[in-house]
This record gives sequence, structure tokens and C-alpha cells, in this order.
Amino acid sequence: MFLGVDGGGTKTAFCLVDLDGRVVAEARTASVYYLSEGLQIVEPLLAEGIGAVCGAGGISVPDITYAFFGLPAYGEISADLPELDALPARVLGTANYRCGNDMICGWAGSLGAVDGINVVAGTGSIAYGENEGRQWRGGGWSELFGDEGSGYWVAIQGLNAFSRMVDGRLPAGPLVAEMRQALGLAADFDAIDVVVNQWHGDRGKVATLSKVVARAADAGDAVATGVLREAGRELALLVDVGRKALEFDAAQRVPVSYSGGMFGSAHVLASFRDALSLEYDLREPLLEPHIGAALYAARLHGHPLRAEQVHSTASLPR
Repeated sequence: MFLGVDGGGTKTAFCLVDLDGRVVAEARTASVYYLSEGLQIVEPLLAEGIGAVCGAGGISVPDITYAFFGLPAYGEISADLPELDALPARVLGTANYRCGNDMICGWAGSLGAVDGINVVAGTGSIAYGENEGRQWRGGGWSELFGDEGSGYWVAIQGLNAFSRMVDGRLPAGPLVAEMRQALGLAADFDAIDVVVNQWHGDRGKVATLSKVVARAADAGDAVATGVLREAGRELALLVDVGRKALEFDAAQRVPVSYSGGMFGSAHVLASFRDALSLEYDLREPLLEPHIGAALYAARLHGHPLRAEQVHSTASLPR
């Protein structure tokens, strides 16, 4: 039995996949993104999720053959790596696992763990690809000075546009009413109180405002639409950089896919597609990232599974 764990910016998803590719059980917990609350949150959440998914699958923890833990921010703080690498052993009671960045889950799920490039745009943004054993990562430089095209980045551009519209520095559009409603504003300047004082700039909460930008764009707001289309172009730029870094053959149409909530916006996806040249084979995602993590675990164990073998997917608890 292979365990896949995908630690996203807003939740952590777990699944068990058997030797035949059948998804036996799924579960989820709160996010293990630890940079704001500390490493101490990771082990209890992993224990909770592993206990839940094993319970749903009718197995005990020792029945897990191999596991892959895709953890947000993994590899971005060198001093934390020894502790992150050791944490799962205390839950599993074994060393039959590997940890890595959650970007690998998106790639393995979207492309079925074949050579190519995947771009993740959820709360944050990052890209990962492989080619003949070479591995590459791009983006993921944090919400403070990176993560272009992510939910957080779109939300910040939306808040900036809202402030400009309210001031008269931009023509007011549907974004103003959408933002007022989403933040529950009695006065426009209360946006500062909500985002800075009440939310304390919380990464996940701020990123939810990307949905406000998307609604405004769907209502015809030209500025909001421009933000989303710029997000798509920023995400496509990662693909171009990754192609060179991975040394794909010049004549090869490189498989490309995507994952994360921002690609649920038609504006983002269309802009991403438009920005990619004919050198790419853009594919719809095959599997969810947590299932991709289980496929990656199987591959690491020497029992590779193809995406088309995956079946009988259980429903992820809400």
C-alpha cells in the first residue's frame, strides 16, 4: 500500500493506493504550511491524517509499503530539512518514505509522473519538471517577493486595484463592490483593519481574495481581467525557463500541465495557454496532487504505476 501526502497552502490531503492502482482511501487535515506557526504543527497534523486515511482504508500504519510526503516550503530553509526529513518516521515507525516539496505532487499527478513540466498556482506558485533524470524547480520565492500568478499575488494586485479605484486613480469597476462585500466593509478604509489587523496578513486568508478578483473579471472588470491574464503570462514564463534548464530537445513538444485553484479561472488558463508556443503539448491534469504523491511513492519503491491504472477513486472528505 502506497501513501501519498500533498501539503498545500490551505489543506493537507492524504491517500492510499494499492499495488494495482486502486485508490483505497482519502483524507485531509489543515495545512502543514509551518512558516507562520512553527515546525511543531507538522507532526500532529501528519499523525492525524495518516490515522484517518488508514482508518478509512481499513489498514494499520505498518501496512504502508512506502510513502511520499510533499511538504510546502520543503527545501527553502536548509536548517529545517533534518527535522522535516525525520518527522514522518515518528508517525510511520519506519524509514520507508521520502520527503520533498509539494510541487512534486502536482507534477506527478498532472502528468502521471512522466517527463515534462507542471506549474502549480494555488495559494503560492511554483513549477517543477523532469527530463531523463534531470530535475528542475522554478518560482516559489514566497509571497513577499515572488509567487507571481498565485492566489496570494492575484489577491494583492486586486487589493491594490481596489485602493486605486476608491481613490480615483483608476476608473471604478465591479471589483469595488465585490471587494466591499467580501471584506464586509462599513467604510473603504476598513480594508486595512480587516487585512492587516484582523487577518494579520495571513497568507491563506489573503489568497482567498483572488476569488473576488475572478468574480469581478467575470462581471466585466477590465482591470481584474488584466490581473488574471498577467498571472497566466507569469506562469507560462516558468515553463519557458524550465524547458531550457531541463535541456529538452529543440524539436520536442514538451508535455506541460498545471494544478492549483488559480487555473480554475478561465482567464488565467486562457492566458497561460496563449502564452505557450507550439513547442509545448499542454495537457489537462490527469490526477489530483495527493494521488500523484502516491504514484511517486510507488515509483520510488520500484513499483511504478501509470496514471491510467488509477481507478475507483474515493471521495475526499469535505
